[in-house]
Amino acid sequence: MKRLLTTLCGALAASALFAIMALTLVDVAGRKLLDASVPGSLEVTELLLVAVIFAGLPLVSLHGEHVVFDSLDALLPRWLRRLQQAVVDLLCAGALAGLAWLLWVKAGQLGEYGETTAQLKMALAPFVRGMALLCGLTALVHLLLLARPVAHHHAGVAEDTA
Repeated sequence: MKRLLTTLCGALAASALFAIMALTLVDVAGRKLLDASVPGSLEVTELLLVAVIFAGLPLVSLHGEHVVFDSLDALLPRWLRRLQQAVVDLLCAGALAGLAWLLWVKAGQLGEYGETTAQLKMALAPFVRGMALLCGLTALVHLLLLARPVAHHHAGVAEDTA
């Protein structure tokens, strides 16, 4: 499951990032060489950036790459650090699940109103639904880490070599 999640989210983030790079190259070259930019390039770049960020959320959580303040960890006993991490995973799961629900509701509203981007008239609801799904997936990752801790997240857990 970890490999599948890493592959899918990584491929989505990498593809979106590559598309941003290619679009920027074509847009800048077009402006410099032909005095014409790609219509709607800013809108597309913004939407692709959303894909990069939200596809990266489950990966960051799964691989324990969050910014952490661990200066006091050496002073805490192992059992307290494990408890602290469990509470953090539970709070993160709750916050991300709540955010996923709010985004899902917002996507429904955007779909009802027919909201689109200003220039290209691309529907916004599918992008917000994707954001909601990826937030929900990240919440699930935190619940799984709570149920089955891994070494890079929790003190006193041996590294899984499988």
